[in-house]
Amino acid sequence: MNLFRRSLAAAVALSFVVAPLAAQAQSRDADRKPTYQSSQKHQAQKPSGKKNQWARGQKVSDWKRRPQVKDYKRYGLRAPGRGQQWVKVDNDYLLVTLATGVIIGLANGR
Repeated sequence: MNLFRRSLAAAVALSFVVAPLAAQAQSRDADRKPTYQSSQKHQAQKPSGKKNQWARGQKVSDWKRRPQVKDYKRYGLRAPGRGQQWVKVDNDYLLVTLATGVIIGLANGR
């Protein structure tokens, strides 16, 4: 009977340690922000042949393969800030962040 009491006491003590850790891990998962899903929408629109409807905050997955617009003044675009770059996609000009590829500015081509 003494062994049973020790095992029971150990199980109860272990539950006091494990329960707060599990609750903390669950709250960490709930605090995470959702990731951008717009790149999937962009890929879904490609096969249909329709022109993309770009929006600020949307992520351009293949922006590194697009031509960089270095002579932005020629096209009436503002100067990109540090960590930003204008790229041409179809007939649109997108100002994207270099770190993430998220659109922070838009301009329609002529």
